[in-house]
Amino acid sequence: MTARYCPDMVLTARCTIPERSAFLEALRTIAAINSCRIILFNADRIAGRAHAALAVTLAQRAFDLGANISNTLEMEALLFASGSRQCNVAISFGINDGENHLFVCCVPLRDEIRVALESLMKLTHEDGDAILPEKQQVLMEAFGISPAELSATGGDARLADLVLERVALLQVMR
Repeated sequence: MTARYCPDMVLTARCTIPERSAFLEALRTIAAINSCRIILFNADRIAGRAHAALAVTLAQRAFDLGANISNTLEMEALLFASGSRQCNVAISFGINDGENHLFVCCVPLRDEIRVALESLMKLTHEDGDAILPEKQQVLMEAFGISPAELSATGGDARLADLVLERVALLQVMR
């Protein structure tokens, strides 16, 4: 049975990525040296730590059950995070060239990995779970949540729950 990836294990970070492929190669090197998987999510498109943790948990479960639709845990987690089966949609939930505000998930998470990640990014202690109006609009569009649905389910405070529901439904729709 797949272990659940806990929201309190999700790190927050900021970095500037001048060239995505070089950054990803450096990240893969850190992962290989530390025998781990490192998944980076664009925090501006993620509804908080619970969203990132659920995506990683469901991706691990898909691989354990042989139900994965991608070749890597990282892409599988991005697919779950996006609530989509389309890689071109999932990619927007990952890193970009330029300034990045990130959720970082390491499987497993160990102190030496945190130290190694500091060479690529600044780990922060940001809240990460706050959904400001700009992010709310992005999430509603990305997950097809209408103002009427949001209002009917309890308003702005329930947006993260609706996103998590969409993520969990991807498993059923496979």
